[in-house]
Amino acid sequence: MGRSATALALLAPALLVMAVCGVWPLAMVFYYSVHDSFAGNSFFWVGADWYQSVLASPEFWSAVARSLGFTALVLLVEVPLGIWIAVRMPPRGPLASALLIVFALPLLMPVLVVGYLWKVMLLPDVGLLWAAATAAGLPLDMNSAVTSWVILILMDAWHWTGLVVLLSYAGLQAIPAAHYQAALIDGASGRAIFLYVQLPRLRLVLLIAILLRTMDSFVIYTEAYVVTRGGPDVSTTFLSHELVQTALIQFDLGEGAAMSVIYFLIVATVAWVFFRAIVPADTPQRRGRT
Repeated sequence: MGRSATALALLAPALLVMAVCGVWPLAMVFYYSVHDSFAGNSFFWVGADWYQSVLASPEFWSAVARSLGFTALVLLVEVPLGIWIAVRMPPRGPLASALLIVFALPLLMPVLVVGYLWKVMLLPDVGLLWAAATAAGLPLDMNSAVTSWVILILMDAWHWTGLVVLLSYAGLQAIPAAHYQAALIDGASGRAIFLYVQLPRLRLVLLIAILLRTMDSFVIYTEAYVVTRGGPDVSTTFLSHELVQTALIQFDLGEGAAMSVIYFLIVATVAWVFFRAIVPADTPQRRGRT
């Protein structure tokens, strides 16, 4: 009991900061979502009207579909690619250290820098990516929705695949050598070792990687806006862009707040699902250590 009280006392400052920085702004957003405002300082109760407006909006659901589609595509690219790279990396040594540094470097870049870096590489005639695509006979047409989506997925994969690599590599290093020795004695092939020794042991780290990438890709804003500005037309206008457009450009504070609350509930629900999947996998290990 004493340890619990000490732990709570140590956590109290962090909890207070989270309440001030997270709970209070969320409460204010909810307040805006059930009121209409005039001149930004006069509020009138409207109840669930803004929620009904958002849920009845085709633009909202189209933005949700685009965000979900983008998330699904980047997961399909980054997770298998990250696992494949981690499995083929040397387990230790100077080369392994160098590769870990290389894969970690994109993770350290701010999202704004990543967006403008790719924007520059896509500039006609002078951009490196533009020149490479032209030399390969695949000229880039950023007025094409398919091209814009491919560029955004490549950009996100370049930026975040390293996260999956690092987590998978750490998970592989935690597998006891005896498991590999037993598999080799049984005559297991490399594929069998991956399927029955490595992959099951990567379950927890992969769930964490998928959770992190799901949350981050679903709320993507800066990189996509810098590169495509939501176009062509609205083909890359994700839910985050729709929210900013509604709340800050059109200045529909009530509708934007209602959209924010719905956005938050979607993210919180997905996080809770992953949490329930992660906790059962982690609990036996913690019990075994205790």
